[in-house]
Amino acid sequence: MNALTQELVELLCLEKLEENIYRGISRNLVGKRVFGGQVLGQALRAASYTTDRPAHSLHAYFLFGGDVNAPIIYEVDRLRDGKSFSSRQVRAIQHGRTIFTAMVSFAPLEDGLNYQISEPNYPAAEALKNEAELKQHIVEFVPENVRASFMRDRLVEIRPINPSNPFLPQPEAPAYAHYIRTHDSISPEVDEVSLHQAIAAFYSDFTLMTTALRPHGLSYLSPSLQCASIDHAMYFHKPFRVDDWMLYDMEATISTSSRGLNFGRMWQNGELVCSTSQEGLIRLREIETQ
Repeated sequence: MNALTQELVELLCLEKLEENIYRGISRNLVGKRVFGGQVLGQALRAASYTTDRPAHSLHAYFLFGGDVNAPIIYEVDRLRDGKSFSSRQVRAIQHGRTIFTAMVSFAPLEDGLNYQISEPNYPAAEALKNEAELKQHIVEFVPENVRASFMRDRLVEIRPINPSNPFLPQPEAPAYAHYIRTHDSISPEVDEVSLHQAIAAFYSDFTLMTTALRPHGLSYLSPSLQCASIDHAMYFHKPFRVDDWMLYDMEATISTSSRGLNFGRMWQNGELVCSTSQEGLIRLREIETQ
């Protein structure tokens, strides 16, 4: 694996401290606070270590911003191990405080009724420029004090379908889509379903919350804006690989009371493999101080 993929895998491989307690490292991926996708992926991985079943759903709340300079402790409660489902509760702890909590349900794959909506018709990933190339076209708009962090490579490769300049946002439809995958194939020695699911959870937080900003002509970089994830849900429908292109199609249905509600679907090879939803805080500081 190349260095970026190796770093992502290491980020989502936790150290076992004792039974049901794990420690994860933190990385500065989006600024002063821990990236929500990191906590989602690590919490899911911690829960996965306590069962041999794949996850089928995750429901999480972000309680406090995480400290990028400190590790995170994950405590897993084994709530239930039934014939069909296993239930786990996970708490993420930093500096003695719970910063995140999640419920995760696991179930083996089984045959049954089968239906899905149609995949949206977008250009293939190979026909699109990747995010790194697109950033080069807008480098003149990037302030010097954030240029290094903005231009650095992400741990994953992203190819936006309708890219826009976050430094010059314009009102747009409340929808967004991109293709996403790891930069390199997952090595056989770590190629586990739980890792692929954890990386998909990591993926799922990219741009989802900010979809609700688009009709307002705002971006996550708008100086007057306060943004934070409040909750996050994810459903795993079918097996997938994170080192193959996944189409992540997102839409927002409402923004009100300083919150926006967003939904996403992940597609691979024509199959709907994951669904997501997230409510986020989108507060204008000028309105807050009036």
